[in-house]
Amino acid sequence: MKEIKNRRSIRRYKTLEVEESKIQKILESAMLAPSGSNTQPWNFIIVKAEDTKQKLAKINHNQDWMTSAPVMIVCVADIESRIEDTTGIYLDELSPQFELKQIIRDTSIAIEHMVLQSEYLGLGTCWTAWFKQDDVRPILNIPNDKFVVCILTIGYADETPKQRPRRSLEQMVRYEKWE
Repeated sequence: MKEIKNRRSIRRYKTLEVEESKIQKILESAMLAPSGSNTQPWNFIIVKAEDTKQKLAKINHNQDWMTSAPVMIVCVADIESRIEDTTGIYLDELSPQFELKQIIRDTSIAIEHMVLQSEYLGLGTCWTAWFKQDDVRPILNIPNDKFVVCILTIGYADETPKQRPRRSLEQMVRYEKWE
């Protein structure tokens, strides 16, 4: 699939708006992602406001390049899809719940669907996650029982990065067991 082969992390975007119809197609691709027991734990916050983008870039390890993206999609995993009563649950990077690992896995699948759909639509993306839950939540009023998996920047690429080196299949594939 050429979208898989051509996809790159884009960190410089043109000052063109992303059409709403394209944003909808990107979100629809996430909606179609598989999830364990069909729990669909993902939620998405679309961010276009400059002041909010600046705050998100700041808490994301001061990655100012992020603000050049016309759209950010904050991808949030909801543990309520796996735990009925979330009263008193506080999720962060050190949370031990097995269900947290499940919702991060499932939400990651949906995010990658959005990345590939964006590439198909002629848009660039970059998956960012260099933040702490305590820093990102207050900016967007995200409850403590939700987990922000990533901030996905989206826009028309203003750069063409070369493919980075990849390990060979021989280096990463094993058969039947780890040996």
